[in-house]
Amino acid sequence: MLQDEAPSRDDAERQVRRGRSAVSGRRLVCLLPALLIVGGLAFGIATPAAYTAAPFFCAAPLIAASLSSLRGTALTALAAVLGEVWAVTYRGALEDYRESVAESAMVCVVALLALGINRLVRRSDAHLASARDISEAAQRAVLPPPPAQLAGLAVAARYVGARADARIGGDLYAVQDTPHGVRLIVGDVRGKGLEAVEAAVVVIGAFREAAEQETTLEAVAGRLERALQREGGRRAGLDQFEGFTTAVLAEIPANGQSVLRVLNRGHPAPLLLTPDGGLRELVPAVPALPLGMGEVASWPDRSDETFFPAGALLLFFTDGVTEARDLLGRFYHPPSRLRGRRFLGPDALLDTLVEDVARHTGGAPADDMALLAVQRPMGA
Repeated sequence: MLQDEAPSRDDAERQVRRGRSAVSGRRLVCLLPALLIVGGLAFGIATPAAYTAAPFFCAAPLIAASLSSLRGTALTALAAVLGEVWAVTYRGALEDYRESVAESAMVCVVALLALGINRLVRRSDAHLASARDISEAAQRAVLPPPPAQLAGLAVAARYVGARADARIGGDLYAVQDTPHGVRLIVGDVRGKGLEAVEAAVVVIGAFREAAEQETTLEAVAGRLERALQREGGRRAGLDQFEGFTTAVLAEIPANGQSVLRVLNRGHPAPLLLTPDGGLRELVPAVPALPLGMGEVASWPDRSDETFFPAGALLLFFTDGVTEARDLLGRFYHPPSRLRGRRFLGPDALLDTLVEDVARHTGGAPADDMALLAVQRPMGA
């Protein structure tokens, strides 16, 4: 694993360069109102009196309204008005009294409008900050971060919201140490909004109880199925309760064996990344319907058992990863993007995955992403 230190330093240097570029870009944008005013003054000096510099002076306070504080917007508006008055005076436009008054009045009206816009933007920012605080509190309550070490395993998790003002949805994860080994779940409730969050709470609560009490993953899945059915019955039908939940359950036994058991209920297959750069998709031997669809069809659950070597990383994710598209509409394919790469640990793996999806989509993902990674230590 020491061979990965150089690539990690390179990644860190690239991140620093991207951060510096982003800061430089923001500074340039913040300077744009001042550049427009200077451009308006230069335009007034360099062009005949028949041309007007008013568009420069109108644009400056409007741009400042969304970028600057109220004080900064007010100073920009004042500079724009004074610049317009100077321009009409310098260019001799006062000879055409009506035209010069109309131009100056237009700049004054736009300046006052910019102050109003700034106030609305600041109020909206305050509401957004409050919504973010609430959503972050909900996220910590519903999806608390797992411990970095659990029963000798290294663990990391991420929740990446598609929207800045809605950081928690129906994507879910949970991991805990039980008498039967470390058990975990990653799932995705159908739908959005508070109903999806409520369904996620039901699934996580049922999992935490069942994971302690049931001796097999199949029995845990059965408990989750019954919990969703009960909750759907209380709410006058599963459709109103957001219906089904795709989920993958996994178990790493506590006896030290290099064994992994996975039970997949209609969820994207997890990935097993070996220390030598190999990658394997843990596709279920028999496909199964998501949880909550027992009324449609039912059959006995069956977990798949595979070898989990020392130093290997186990990656779980929701369909926000696999359904992420680039500008040409191509889906993100985790196996091809991660195969052949080595990672120092679960945190490095998840950080790389989040950044790679963002590069693929050109920005924020179109759907929420819940990510969970587990690593068996070397020599275990």
